[in-house]
Amino acid sequence: MASYFEILCGVVVLLLALYYYCYSSYDFWKKRGVPGPKPLPFFGNTKDIMLIRMSMAHFVQDIYETYRHEPMVGLFMSRKPVLFLKDLDLIKDILIRDFSKFADRGFNVHEKTEPLSPNLFNLESERWRPLRPKLSPIFTSGKLKDMFPLMLECSAHLENYLDKVAKGVPVEIRDLTAKFTTDVIGTCAFGIEMNAIAEEDSEFRRMGKKIFAADTENVLRLKVKQYSPKFYDLLGYILPDRRIAPFFTKVVTDTIKYRKQHDLSRPDFINMLMELQKHPEKIDNIELTNSFLTAQAFVFFAAGFETSSSAMSNALYELAQNHEIQNKLRAEIKEYYDKSDGELKYEDIKDMEYLDKVFKETLRKYPAGPIIMRKATSDYTFESVKVTIPKLMVVWIPLFALHWDANIYPNPDKFDPERFSEEAVAARHPMAYLPFGDGPRNCIGARFAVTQTKLGLIKILRNHKVDVCEKTEIPYEFDPGAFLLAPKNGIYLKISKI
Repeated sequence: MASYFEILCGVVVLLLALYYYCYSSYDFWKKRGVPGPKPLPFFGNTKDIMLIRMSMAHFVQDIYETYRHEPMVGLFMSRKPVLFLKDLDLIKDILIRDFSKFADRGFNVHEKTEPLSPNLFNLESERWRPLRPKLSPIFTSGKLKDMFPLMLECSAHLENYLDKVAKGVPVEIRDLTAKFTTDVIGTCAFGIEMNAIAEEDSEFRRMGKKIFAADTENVLRLKVKQYSPKFYDLLGYILPDRRIAPFFTKVVTDTIKYRKQHDLSRPDFINMLMELQKHPEKIDNIELTNSFLTAQAFVFFAAGFETSSSAMSNALYELAQNHEIQNKLRAEIKEYYDKSDGELKYEDIKDMEYLDKVFKETLRKYPAGPIIMRKATSDYTFESVKVTIPKLMVVWIPLFALHWDANIYPNPDKFDPERFSEEAVAARHPMAYLPFGDGPRNCIGARFAVTQTKLGLIKILRNHKVDVCEKTEIPYEFDPGAFLLAPKNGIYLKISKI
């Protein structure tokens, strides 16, 4: 039998090994002279995020304000060092000037566990570079103009639906706007009538809810993905995604098969994917499998319906509290309808100046995500501060905190569209407003998102007014478990016919 001394030595060795594991990387930022909060064993600096006690938006804002006069802050996600970048010129270096050294977003692709994860948003730079220019043409102004009649058709369904719900009772606005954007994405991306507005049990709407729901499975998957990506890869052998991937894979493959059999062509995203599949030699380093093509269609659907519906609902939330702004916007909408004899044109949406200000202020106050991420593809030195970071280092750009910085946007809690007058915009640093990111890896679907969001707002506000009601939660509280910024208990407003 082992002596007590041997057992004691074994325990000491084990404790030393555990201590080394917990603390060995925690001098990373100290060696580089980068300030930051003291990390906790295992949790690093993100305990409240890991345990879902705090939203990412509030965490980012707290770090930003605590280290207000620092250009950068050193953080740890568990044991992994992360650079929190605050200086606007350094942010411009990352996103634009030295983009080639930060071409990765920093998200991991888990093809076994999540077959739809190798999409344009997540892809590493080797596959992203050849794919992006092949997908970009579907989002040009010309293509959007071609799609606009399809969007108008969906917006007509929205108007009809509004007359049914405009009864002066609380309406969950996020659900209403998500039905509209689901229908728009369905017809413009897949060429499918999704009927999310007309049918309460629309299958696509149910799937959309599952993608971003802050339910137990989604939250656990997100946390494991963030803090233990290698373990998450292993889950693919026992717990692959059986809810979302099979559904979208079947939809895309069936649609492609049907179009090939009937020699059909439409100016939509599926058609572009089919063209890519016909000419695989035009894309290097990528195997254009049905699963890979589905992943691209999936991210268009997921990002397109959720971010736009959130922008619409957040705008309506603010307009319900600011009737002067709402009335001014409605007057502009009426003016353009009168000019065009009641037939809204694509150019009208682009020309509505006050609508554009309202839209931009909404994304200033409620950006889709709290941070923008980039990952270094090589060692990199910030010359102005003489700090060097190694290859694979993840950089966080605190989008939410920048948009709420009182030195950039005085009284940031106030909803003020005039922050986006030409004079005000010209006076600000261009990196102080980044709702769609910036540089070569900005949001590919920004034009599409802007168009469908503005069209939805026009159709809702033209003949209806929105008001707060007994179920409206003020102030707005972020859901700490949500992947994107979202209200904890939804947005309830009252809609009335004018």
